[in-house]
Amino acid sequence: MASKDQAIGGVICLVCVLVAVLYIAALFFYEPITAMLPWLKIADLAAVRYWLIAIPVLVAFVAILAIGAWIGWTMATTPPPKPIEEITSEIEEKKEEPKAEAPKPEEATPEPAAEEKKPEKKRKS
Repeated sequence: MASKDQAIGGVICLVCVLVAVLYIAALFFYEPITAMLPWLKIADLAAVRYWLIAIPVLVAFVAILAIGAWIGWTMATTPPPKPIEEITSEIEEKKEEPKAEAPKPEEATPEPAAEEKKPEKKRKS
């Protein structure tokens, strides 16, 4: 059985293939289709072909500009990274710092006995 994501992917694929086939049919075979279906006749075939090309070009152009604007916005609002010299000096400082000594056993806090620990009960909402 396919997962929900695979089903959605399949539907998207089918819709894209269908739109591509209809677009190609409308662009190259509009005149024979209208000859078979007289109620679809539009007077100016050149105008139909113009809009079949102009609309996808417009959508693609605006999409590319939107991606460019998003990249520009991201670059403008992201703070610059630290210089490499600063990063390497921080790494060197961490290496030079003495390691903290582990607490001695007598200084460590004793854990409560097992019978003193009580697990919390989860409440159902």
